[in-house]
Amino acid sequence: MFDSLSDYYLKSNSVTLAVLALLALYFIVINWTFFYRFLSLNRWVDKETDSLESLLMGAQGIAANSYLNHFIKSSKRLSAELFDLGLFAGTKEATKGLAILSVVASTAPFIGLFGTVVSILDTFNNIGSASGTMAVIAAGVSDALVATAAGIFVAIFAYTYHQILKRRAYELTGLLQMQRDALMAKETDAA
Repeated sequence: MFDSLSDYYLKSNSVTLAVLALLALYFIVINWTFFYRFLSLNRWVDKETDSLESLLMGAQGIAANSYLNHFIKSSKRLSAELFDLGLFAGTKEATKGLAILSVVASTAPFIGLFGTVVSILDTFNNIGSASGTMAVIAAGVSDALVATAAGIFVAIFAYTYHQILKRRAYELTGLLQMQRDALMAKETDAA
């Protein structure tokens, strides 16, 4: 492919290098977003699971560290509207970061393709000044395709991370809904 990274750097177009730098920044951002959100969602799911289990085992209310507890404390009586507000707020909080991952997953391949097109144009421009053998063309196109490969690589991770976090957020909102339903059923039984 190339002898070394420094050879690639010296042969590449400045636009291609800027594209690769942007894709590297994208990769750092999506990894940070994923791991931060994944760990926080896992902790949150564990809390809500414990709260639901204690509620189903006969506890009168949800755990103090449950997300819905903030909304229950703010009102004198339980209502569907109050729980809907809690669910909407919980869903909003649980899905933070998904937009970033979605944008990166959809734009990274195009950014990489842009770098490839610019590199191929540069290669064809250099063919006129050098001997236009197939070896020159093949080497230029091969180097240009690195940007596309990098864009696809970043997009694969961003899309995968998006799907994993989306699933965890779905699980979390399901736990919140089950707690709401259990509390509303206890409220109806008590009345």
